Amino acid sequence: MFSKSKKEPGSDVEKLPITKPSPPSIISADLKIVGDLNSDGEIQVDGAVDGDIRTQSLLVGETAQIKGEIVAESVFIHGSIHGQIKARDVTLAKTAHMVGDILHENLSIETGAFLEGHCKRLVEKPAAGDAKVNVFGSDDANRRLAKIKEGDTATESKGSAIKPPPSNDKPKTAVSS
Repeated sequence: MFSKSKKEPGSDVEKLPITKPSPPSIISADLKIVGDLNSDGEIQVDGAVDGDIRTQSLLVGETAQIKGEIVAESVFIHGSIHGQIKARDVTLAKTAHMVGDILHENLSIETGAFLEGHCKRLVEKPAAGDAKVNVFGSDDANRRLAKIKEGDTATESKGSAIKPPPSNDKPKTAVSS
């Protein structure tokens, strides 16, 4: 009934192999690639790439020249890119030369970096059922603000009338002779 089990506690749980992070894939300065690159890890480009790049992390060296779309979690740019970037984190170093649009969540641009294109912040869509956040407070306050902007001076149900400031001009009266 109370016999000792020969199994160690937790021994029925499958042990997962420990994986070391792999070293980055490097495109050296004397290498030119024509075609797309796909990686689940990190890519470091010091040479030239004429094609799209999809990776977890991309490091663009000072001598690098990339023509194509980049999709990654993080992109660090020290070289030249002509094309669109879609990434969570984008950093343009002072030696960066970027021509194209950047779609990002976080963007950092050092002084001296060149950027010609549009930057658009990507925002996660609110989950279903989340309340809409109102920048100006309550909906009632927004309605009052809209009335003021429209020039409506009517009295509201809970407030006083909105009156224009008094003028210093006296009413003109007709003078008869």
